[in-house]
Amino acid sequence: MKFLLLVASWAMLQLSPAASSVLPFVVLHGISDECKHHGITKFTTDLGTMSGAPGYCIEIGNGASDSWFLRLDKQVELACKEIKLIPELAGGYNIVGLSQGNLIGRGLIEWCDGPPVNNMVSLGGPHAGIASLPLCAAYSFCALADIILHMGVYSDFVQNHLAPTGYIKMPKDLSSYYRSCVFLPKLNNELPQNRNATFKHRLSDLNQLVLVKFDKDTVLVPQETAWFGFFPPNDLTKVLPMEETALYKEDWIGLKSLHEQGRIQFVTFSGDHLSISDQEMLDHVAPYLKPEKTRQREEHASIM
Repeated sequence: MKFLLLVASWAMLQLSPAASSVLPFVVLHGISDECKHHGITKFTTDLGTMSGAPGYCIEIGNGASDSWFLRLDKQVELACKEIKLIPELAGGYNIVGLSQGNLIGRGLIEWCDGPPVNNMVSLGGPHAGIASLPLCAAYSFCALADIILHMGVYSDFVQNHLAPTGYIKMPKDLSSYYRSCVFLPKLNNELPQNRNATFKHRLSDLNQLVLVKFDKDTVLVPQETAWFGFFPPNDLTKVLPMEETALYKEDWIGLKSLHEQGRIQFVTFSGDHLSISDQEMLDHVAPYLKPEKTRQREEHASIM
């Protein structure tokens, strides 16, 4: 049965426009960053050169500040509007997400009624949540973030004014997480009373989901969240791999469906959070921005 599913999936892919045409890609940057920053501009340009695909960095609100203080569901809404305003994306596009930007990317896939997403390459995404606030760079508003956080992670005020708390998942306080966290429980379809089959359908419709983890990540706790792994309830001493989580086993967002069809790629980069070399970009990111037939042909050639 699994073999037949793989054959059917392959056949449909060959008939898909994305299999032979170059799709544009969008870059969704991480917290504290902005599209105008040199690093993001270079990253987008280099990926375009490596893949031959046109790339667009999607800015949300005013950039760095809003990445910290605008609720993530509101950020997804703004990103969805931006995507719809770019005519070149109307026929579909690929996503490259950096850190927190991956949650915006998944929000676009699951919630936005815009153009279809073909592939998503996730670089250090906190997909299953984090158990501590991300490290803050040297910005003046970081002190304000720290003050807000001390008011209580799951308080209404903090959830509405400090974006990263929307994906903080404390294993020893899951009741508060499910009751009061405003973003990740919805994105991961965790709440039985609000579970939405459309979210699962849209994510499982991806051609490829590439999950990149950094083996010395000091920002994401646990680092396995980049592969949808997380701590079990009431236990911070071990991490469950994706396949052992309820999110996967009960297939709330389509991960199991994607995985069983061979459409999730697990990749490890050496280094700390978002430490990405040009060679890693060339080998593991750019191929998924090329037409599928081109990528498969290059993979086959590298094996020969």
